[in-house]
Amino acid sequence: MNYKINALYPFERELKRLSKKYHSIKKDYAALLDELYRNPNAGVNLGSGIRKVRMAIGSKGRGKSHGARVITVTISVDMEEAEINLLFIYDKAERDNITAREIKALIEEVGLDNSPE
Repeated sequence: MNYKINALYPFERELKRLSKKYHSIKKDYAALLDELYRNPNAGVNLGSGIRKVRMAIGSKGRGKSHGARVITVTISVDMEEAEINLLFIYDKAERDNITAREIKALIEEVGLDNSPE
């Protein structure tokens, strides 16, 4: 299956904010994209095509467990293509988790239809 990766507005907004705090974030983001192209099913499956992927932040020097979390939503376009939408990113030091209600609100904000794959 071919995958296309899209960065959505809530993700871009938070990535920009984090880039002011962590100078390595652009390199870390590139590594995340590479990981998602190699393994589109990376991370923890939260159901309905939603996944939570760990991302190391090099500036912290502490690995993935102390890095960021990226919420993705995978939507099948057809039998051969799917889109991985980067919905949100958060620093694990700033918050422990994101609730299902928050994820649902973000999905509605960007107008995604995340029907089960």
